[in-house]
Amino acid sequence: MSVSLEQLSDKYPDAHAWAFGDSPELADRLVTLVIAGKKVASCGSLQSWKADEAKPQPGSYSIVLDGAGQPRGVIRTTGLFLTRFDRVTPEMAMLEGEDDLSLESWRREHQRFFQQEGSFHPEMELVFETFQLVEVVQI
Repeated sequence: MSVSLEQLSDKYPDAHAWAFGDSPELADRLVTLVIAGKKVASCGSLQSWKADEAKPQPGSYSIVLDGAGQPRGVIRTTGLFLTRFDRVTPEMAMLEGEDDLSLESWRREHQRFFQQEGSFHPEMELVFETFQLVEVVQI
């Protein structure tokens, strides 16, 4: 039995619903990694984080959507810290669970993402978030 976004919002009243990435395809790929337990971190530009009304905080819940806008899981933020793009470590890249888990792959894909966002700079500040999966939504 699937659970609706409304039911999840009732269960997690302060949770914000959102999708990873900048396309439906990327949202699907990344939420699949979260559900598989391979993706336990994410990052965004500090600039975008400041502009976002729904800022994650340690202990807060998020309802993660797929590329079609359907809920697929609930995560809980376990940590947040600031770093720079050029200071992301291989270990941090691996926590994001993407591609071949290498720092080189992480840099390539995140540079593309931030260039599309219009915010890329090698020394740009990032908000790095770690999280744990607390619920998987059956589809």
